[in-house]
Amino acid sequence: MARIPLGCEPVIGSLVPSKKRDYRVTNRLQEGKRPLYAVVFNFIDSRYFNVFATVGGNRVTVYQCLEGGVIAVLQSYVDEDVRTKDESFYTVTWACNRDGSPFVVAGGINGIIRVIDAGHEKIDKSFVGHGDSVNEIRTQPLKPSLVVSASKDESVRLWNVHTGVCILIFAGAGGHRNEVLSVDFHPSDMYRIASCGMDNTVKIWSMKEFWPSVEKSFTWTDLPSKFPTKYVQFPVFIASVHSNYVDCNRWLGDFVLSKSVDNEIVLWEPRTKDQSPGEGTVDILQKYPVPECDIWFIKFSCDFHYNAAAIGNREGKIFVWELQTSPPSLIARLSHAQSKSPIRQTAMSFDGSTILSCCEDGTIWRWDAVSSSSSSSSSQV
Repeated sequence: MARIPLGCEPVIGSLVPSKKRDYRVTNRLQEGKRPLYAVVFNFIDSRYFNVFATVGGNRVTVYQCLEGGVIAVLQSYVDEDVRTKDESFYTVTWACNRDGSPFVVAGGINGIIRVIDAGHEKIDKSFVGHGDSVNEIRTQPLKPSLVVSASKDESVRLWNVHTGVCILIFAGAGGHRNEVLSVDFHPSDMYRIASCGMDNTVKIWSMKEFWPSVEKSFTWTDLPSKFPTKYVQFPVFIASVHSNYVDCNRWLGDFVLSKSVDNEIVLWEPRTKDQSPGEGTVDILQKYPVPECDIWFIKFSCDFHYNAAAIGNREGKIFVWELQTSPPSLIARLSHAQSKSPIRQTAMSFDGSTILSCCEDGTIWRWDAVSSSSSSSSSQV
């Protein structure tokens, strides 16, 4: 067993809520019978900060959060492609065209990524390339025409939704050795991504030496299939922080938040060795406990400024952690008598005042922050 020097132990958060912010249920929607695997707010365009998308079965739905807990359905798309077997979408993200038109990008069991032009209510493109299901798609916040996808085929791919080009494939000699479950762009270093998966590792990749290909993708006018896609075979860092599947990772500045199936989110710092790429040390900084979170494919979400993270568990409860305090502070623990189904993903609004959860039983729950004077005790366990 690795020894941790005295004074270097990770700081573990207390499960006693600080009640800095209280939330109560303001809406519950039954979208259908199929499990809902993903829900995400649009952080790309300030005009649509209160708009969110969900996926479940062969359906992608766009909603708007209105005052008083109201959730309005704006658009719904059903994948009825007879050439493929029944689609089951696992992931969705917001992106945009170079002209600013909002795109919804979804993928799932068939490995085809659908790019939906929500501004004109039509399918814009379909990306074919992954050899198996797509588990997560994320958008580059600084260049929101770029999306990255993580797949069961053990690869991560970088795409340009504007030109339809597959720019880079992160796979090969140093790549993942099992399904890739999650991927994320660094918030400020445009060249870096982190991916994790069923091989129990988190890998950090750099696109720096391949950036000319990224630039070329924006001006490509030939067929997307003719683009000279490059392979990135070696990550700059490989971390073995967990001893089981790693199903969600997010950057917190230069630190990484990741979770496995052992009832906690871990915050750690990758310390790379310049002389030997791929190697380095991991400094585990903090742990955020999440009871009954021991099944895989449960993903956490953060508000725009990464002040807080919300994560559901297999019993339908939500834990809201303050991220930038030490020791970690549990803001709230949310539960409702009728919320008993596993929560596959949460979505925090721009300022964290609304939390959405999508569940295995096809329901969407909306929780809104309430002022301390009118807080309801029903939102606490």
